[in-house]
Amino acid sequence: MPTLLHIDSSADLAHSRSRALTAAFADAWRARGPEYTVVRRDLHVDQLPHLETSALHWAASDRTPDETVAPEAEALRQQVIDELLAADAVVVGAPLYNYTVPSTLKAWIDRVHVPGVLAGDVQPLAGRPVVTVVSRGATYEAGTPTETWDHGSPVLHLILGTALGMKLYPVTVSATLADRIPDLAPLAEHASAEFADARTTLERLAATVV
Repeated sequence: MPTLLHIDSSADLAHSRSRALTAAFADAWRARGPEYTVVRRDLHVDQLPHLETSALHWAASDRTPDETVAPEAEALRQQVIDELLAADAVVVGAPLYNYTVPSTLKAWIDRVHVPGVLAGDVQPLAGRPVVTVVSRGATYEAGTPTETWDHGSPVLHLILGTALGMKLYPVTVSATLADRIPDLAPLAEHASAEFADARTTLERLAATVV
């Protein structure tokens, strides 16, 4: 039974572009047949706590004698890791907040990026497909003053693609605030077309990625 882990992190429950696009991916996944299931993790609605101790960054076998982790914190980390391991594919909605990923998504990253468990020499997720949907309020194209300001996409590439060894399928939309910020208004038509293209790409990926 192919399982998709559908992760959202946007705080905008009504108008989020990243939520709309991950939902389109999940819908296309389900459309493949009743055996295609979806597990939802909404990191804004059901927020994970940030790491209670730096010891959680390490596998239990790599901790020093003075590093202790509360049983409930250990259990939560294991639950999040098991959920990821059980997925045949993952889609992650990641809007840029202050030029990087939301802190709610960072809390999830800190739970799964564990050397010796999912990262480092041990990579049980190697080759597993992960689709990242990054929505950016402004434009970050080459030649623009903000071309180097997207610090969210590199984080996802480094953690999911490099450290965990997953097969990354990045999908990005920009100028999502063109209907709200007057200076971006001239980009509204381009933003709308880019969103439509991203939706088409995601629906195609959902039908073929596994």
